[in-house]
Amino acid sequence: MTETTEHNASACRASRHTRVQHLITADETSLADLEALLATLPICSTGRVFIEIPDASWQAEISAPARMVVTWLDRSLRSGAPGSGRACVSGQAVARAVTAWADEMLCADDDHTRIHLLGGYLGTADIIDHLTERRGIPLAAINAPERFGLTTAR
Repeated sequence: MTETTEHNASACRASRHTRVQHLITADETSLADLEALLATLPICSTGRVFIEIPDASWQAEISAPARMVVTWLDRSLRSGAPGSGRACVSGQAVARAVTAWADEMLCADDDHTRIHLLGGYLGTADIIDHLTERRGIPLAAINAPERFGLTTAR
């Protein structure tokens, strides 16, 4: 059987069309990068987008493929480390959300989820640690900003 890689409306409706799942994260500093990435995805893309923001005033209309779920994570409504009584710090909400999602959704050894981490350093570092150490995702399969130096051999 030959699989088509063409992405148009007709191909995406076909039952045998390969659909790759995406995991995408962003924060208030990377919303423009997020919009650019989402604009490049095929209309049949599936997956999750987690966007961490300081408060609800940052929430905006995001155009994502119909089969993708966009979740806004408002830090002002979340607590920090359990039992600490502290406020949620930058990167903490997205790291918790992605860790929980990955533990539930990344189950198969042959999973080919495309991972794009666009948020800040702290959350991205925690997510990469979890995905590589606990979920066995190869570092090369994770896309993160080069300036962080997180996806090069450690």
